[in-house]
Amino acid sequence: MKAPLISEIDHTGSTLLRLLSSFTEEELNTVPFEGSWTAAQVAEHIWKAGDCSLLYGPATPTDRAPDEKVDAVKALFLNFSIKMTSPDMIRPGNDYLPKEVILANIHDIWEKLTTAANTLNLTEECLAFEVPGFGPFTRLEWIQFINIHTQRHIHQLQNIQSHLMRA
Repeated sequence: MKAPLISEIDHTGSTLLRLLSSFTEEELNTVPFEGSWTAAQVAEHIWKAGDCSLLYGPATPTDRAPDEKVDAVKALFLNFSIKMTSPDMIRPGNDYLPKEVILANIHDIWEKLTTAANTLNLTEECLAFEVPGFGPFTRLEWIQFINIHTQRHIHQLQNIQSHLMRA
């Protein structure tokens, strides 16, 4: 169970870092079109949403499949025709962000996510927080949620980059 998960996390993380690295610092902090976040704001949102601390919080055994909710998360978050609104607690600020800070924060989050996937009991349900509409997630589902959520934002970053290249 862990090897495919680690492989998927590694692929998403390396894709994200490669994509963010391909922006100049100025491009990272440029609004590509009206109503859009900058690439830097997307990155900040990803690292706020990817906070792994809840994986180490209170958890309890469950009697259901530890990946039961992953398909529902994929169906929702990889449907790019749906526009979503970020909860305030993971909404990015408006500060100019240096490229080195962005890359360091993303790298740090991905190392923590990989460590959690490698070392924690992924079958237990986390009790500290629930995504509205989903109920409690197992650690495996939280790790997949962070990964899938990031895949959604990789798509958004590719769109931002394409708009900036046309400008």
